[in-house]
Amino acid sequence: MACATAPALHSSASWTASTVPSLRGGVSAHERVSLRYTQWRTSLSNVVGCRAVMSAENRDVSPTSSELKQNEGEPSSHVLAEQRRRVGRGSRLVGSGSAVPKHLITNEDLSKFVDTSDEWISVRTGIRNRRVLGEEESVTSLSVEASRKALEMANVKPEDVDLLLLCTSTPDDLFGSAPQVQKLLGCHNALAFDLTAACSGFVLGLVTATRFIRGGGYENVLVVGSDALSRYVDWTDRGTCILFGDASGALLLQAATDDQDSLLGFDLRSDGNGHKHLHVTVDSVAESSSSGAETNGAAFLQPGKASYECLQMNGKEVFKFAVRAVPQVVEGALQEAGITGNDVDWLLLHQANQRILDSVSDRLHIPSEKVISNLANYGNTSAASIPLALDEAVRSGKVKAGDVVATAGFGAGLTWGSAIVKWGLAARTRLQLDTRTWLNRDKQEFPGLKLWHQKTIKDGTFQLRTASV
Repeated sequence: MACATAPALHSSASWTASTVPSLRGGVSAHERVSLRYTQWRTSLSNVVGCRAVMSAENRDVSPTSSELKQNEGEPSSHVLAEQRRRVGRGSRLVGSGSAVPKHLITNEDLSKFVDTSDEWISVRTGIRNRRVLGEEESVTSLSVEASRKALEMANVKPEDVDLLLLCTSTPDDLFGSAPQVQKLLGCHNALAFDLTAACSGFVLGLVTATRFIRGGGYENVLVVGSDALSRYVDWTDRGTCILFGDASGALLLQAATDDQDSLLGFDLRSDGNGHKHLHVTVDSVAESSSSGAETNGAAFLQPGKASYECLQMNGKEVFKFAVRAVPQVVEGALQEAGITGNDVDWLLLHQANQRILDSVSDRLHIPSEKVISNLANYGNTSAASIPLALDEAVRSGKVKAGDVVATAGFGAGLTWGSAIVKWGLAARTRLQLDTRTWLNRDKQEFPGLKLWHQKTIKDGTFQLRTASV
């Protein structure tokens, strides 16, 4: 029995669970031992706080050796990591949106100016089409369109957004495009900034957003993944130009109670030693001053105008890196979530190459019918690929509320990471009470609580103690 009261408390309700099932199926055993549901309602006359704690005998799993050590005063490293991260509030994925350019380029179109063919490309990559920006399109315009759709799905007004993260490596402005997206959306109360991690950007941005909600008190956060790598591709190089397309995808995260948290676990990594395999570096040449008069007699090297070289990629090395590293971070994130691959409803990887998707799913023992892929239609859209594919899957009805999705991004830097998320919010369990039916500033509604009390005692499910107002 646990009851929390405040100085202005005039009534309290508490219960103990004797046969209550686990509230968070697929979480770690440590979390199944102690689950809290807190609902606060404040009025002029009362403040009520309730908490339910599951006793050890009601666990649906057997204690592990690490749990026994914890009970003996020696918490395991896994439990310590979990305790460090689970401070504050959770966050829910409640809205998604996406946008792609109008201009479509097929494999047959590429074969007209590059030595390739539709068969050669599709067999090696799984890609058949890609979209590229037109004259009146930009990373900013696509980001705004995708974000509006996410806000509409979540039924959130632009002015209620607290933070906008634009995950992109190809901004329209070198100083960042997020503030322009913020302005055009009308999110005048939001902080907005860019996050750069190429094809891993959206996973990193998603986890970053949850930290602002959990520890920073933010309520609504837009995470946008947008890229236009068509600007940096050598269109005469069939090894790279066949792979990339432009797009944008967005998710709206909303603050929630910890037991409703959509982020179940994550594992993020980077290794600068892999930079040589995938990069777009500055390509500028220093020029010597031709006349001392221009510099008041001081001789120095004038920096050349900054420009970027075309995207450089060692395809074989990137492939080997992805099929080795991605399964490791997915397994690490699953372990933190306290679940296995059998509990995953969908595997959503960065859409880079169909052979990579197949190899990773095989190593994780996740069947192909659980793998989300729209690679054939859009190619590699960098930071946009995961939210774009997720949005399509949600809107088509493939991904439903409560589905567990294992996501993973990998790319330049090298950076890679996985986040295990739960889409939307599944139906409430019986223990998660809709307290609005009985916590009301009007005292006349409290008799309804007594009736509910009598019913549940008859069922033998709860023991409820009430105090009159």
